[in-house]
Parts: sequence; structure tokens; C-alpha cells
Amino acid sequence: MQWIRAALAYLWSGWGALASILLFFALWDYGNLIYGSFILPSPQETVGRLIELFQEGTAGPELLITSYRSLIGFSIALLVGSGAGILAGLSMTTAMAARPLITILIGVPPIAWIVLALLWFGATDSTPIFTIAVTTLPITFAAGVQGARTLDGDLREMARTFKAPWWLAFIDVHLPHILSYLFPAWITALGMSWKVVVMAELLASNSGVGAGLATARVNLDTSATMAWIVAIVGALLIAEYGILEPIKRRLEQWRDGE
Repeated sequence: MQWIRAALAYLWSGWGALASILLFFALWDYGNLIYGSFILPSPQETVGRLIELFQEGTAGPELLITSYRSLIGFSIALLVGSGAGILAGLSMTTAMAARPLITILIGVPPIAWIVLALLWFGATDSTPIFTIAVTTLPITFAAGVQGARTLDGDLREMARTFKAPWWLAFIDVHLPHILSYLFPAWITALGMSWKVVVMAELLASNSGVGAGLATARVNLDTSATMAWIVAIVGALLIAEYGILEPIKRRLEQWRDGE
């Protein structure tokens, strides 16, 4: 019965998100009435064009390529950035030493990383994957540092008092607190990874959603442009609410006393 209650609570919490999406589509349709289809195609035209792209066999493979690149780059940033951030947060010296490097990574624009990656790796999968990883890594690193540094001292003392093994203390005491910082950062990094991968594909690849947008731009096909945008946003929503959000709810059951 517990999993049924959790599933119902998860579905009920989605009504707010659904209402905001419907409001967005209403405003979008209103914009179409004002500016016309050439400037802003209606939601119906966009969805119809997207269906055509799927039927032509164009949208599916390109979305898979983009999703693969985005998730690989995001996973690298998640594992390396979060792990390094947690280690740095446990050591003030390491945190101070890493801070200038993270500032440098943040200061370099994604477009500059794309150009460098294109020179280093050429028009391969490595270019968007590298750009995503190096762009989103500072976000996950900073969250790991903050999560490790802000742990309540009383909780640490309690773990020492009960002589809990270090691994048990980390899993039961440190990790839940750290995750409360990491998950918002992961969601932000995931959204940024989708933006960066499309930009990288637009400039440095002949495949993926970015390449589809480049083709639509050349053909002045506004409806196809909007269709690709809807497709990539839909993929992002699936990744966030279909993968990250359920994991987040599962790992944060301790907040509800479960």
C-alpha cells in the first residue's frame, strides 16, 4: 500500500506542472494570433510538423543522438563534479585550491568551449559531450562542496558518539544532507546540458537536433524550428520528471519520516 500512496502523491503533484504547461500553450496560441504563422506557428501547426518529422524518420534518430550526447556529458559532470565537490567540501584546503579552477571554468563561455572542442576533437560526438561536461561540472561541484561543508556538527558528533563506521555514517548521516544540495544542482545541470548540446550540434555537427535546427534555418522553415524546440524540451521533461524526479523522491523519503 505504501507504494500506491507514493504513486498517487507523485501523480497528484504533477497537476501543478500540467497547469503551467497548458498556460504556456495558451499564451503561445495567443502569440500566433497576433504575429501569424511565419513568425510564430501555432501549437497545432508545430505538433503537426513534429509528427511529420517522426513519420519521415527524421526526428526519432536525431533525438536519440542528442539525448545520448546530452546524458553522457551530464553523467560525466554529475559523477566527477559531485564526487570532487564532496571531497573538496570535507577539506577546506582542497576547496580553496579548487575554487580558482572552478571560477575559470565558469568564466569561459560555452561557445568558446565548443570552438576549442571542435579544434581538438573535430565534428565528432566528443565535441558536444566534452562541452556539456566542462560547462555543467562547476554546478555539480559547487553543490557538492556546499552540501559537505554545511552538515550539522551535532549530527557528526552523534555519529562519533555511537561509534558508527565511517561508511555507515556517510550513508546515513552525510549523504541525505548532501543530496538535498545536489539534486537541485543536478536538475539545473541537466537543463543546461540540453541547451549546450543543441548549440554544439548547431555549430559543430551534422547530426542531432541542432543539425535539424540548422537545416530549418536555411530553409526558413519556422514550423520545423518550433517542432525541433518542442521535441528537445519534451526530451528534457522526460529525463527530468521520468528519471531524476522519481530518484529524488525515493532517496528523500526520510524527510517524510518514512
